[in-house]
Amino acid sequence: MKPIAASWFVVLLLFFSAVAKAEPANDSVESIIQGRKLALQLLEQRPTENTTQTGILKLRDAEGNRLEIPIKCEVTVTPTNWQSIYQVTYTNDTETLAVIHPNFQMHQPEGDFPSSGGRQYIIVGVSDFQIGSPNTYTHQHKRRGLAVKGLLKDYLIPFAGSDFWECDLGLEFFHWPTQKVLPKTSNLKRGREYTLLESINPNPATNGYSRVRSWIDKETGGILAAEAYDAQGKLLKEFEPKSFKKVNGQWELQEMEIRNVQTGSRTRLEFDLKN
Repeated sequence: MKPIAASWFVVLLLFFSAVAKAEPANDSVESIIQGRKLALQLLEQRPTENTTQTGILKLRDAEGNRLEIPIKCEVTVTPTNWQSIYQVTYTNDTETLAVIHPNFQMHQPEGDFPSSGGRQYIIVGVSDFQIGSPNTYTHQHKRRGLAVKGLLKDYLIPFAGSDFWECDLGLEFFHWPTQKVLPKTSNLKRGREYTLLESINPNPATNGYSRVRSWIDKETGGILAAEAYDAQGKLLKEFEPKSFKKVNGQWELQEMEIRNVQTGSRTRLEFDLKN
């Protein structure tokens, strides 16, 4: 199985190019130095061109109820920032989430580690799809034109009622001040050489993440798998790319899945790839 192509990370914001050169011991000074270096390399990446992809967001709750929602993912690049825009449409309602990333080097003082400042989350429309049956949904409230900055707890909102939170799509965990490169948990991950990066949240919200572990492919920088842990340190979510397709001679991500192991819900994103 091929790892994720670099062009796809900008669409989903979950795949970044990076190279790690060491596997230091856990909690050592070197592990923290290497972890911060790797996280900064991830944050410095930005797309070079605008892209648009469409697909289906497939939701399944703990009771097995299912819902499929069309989704469009766009990346827009400007001289001062780049934006990832996610839009879902179901019956007569639309929800749009835009994550605006200022150019990293333009906003980051030398030697300082990035915080939540500078990024914006703007959501318009239905803020929570709820699965009722395969052909119906309900929603509780709407938020329009809301720009969110600052506290991580503000981002713990499911996008379109899925297992993807806004903070997942904004990659907030790479902005946490503590980053470590950990010893390997196995020789290979999905048959690939990898570097294991742990991002630690010093002040997790009660319903938020305390840490995130990312298995990063050494050759391409794609994420092979990821795990998110709750405030009590228990496994909360698992992320994994599921399938790939060769398009114009290049392997592209076709399907990915995120699972909430505590609730039993699952969200799968399938892209409409053209040959």
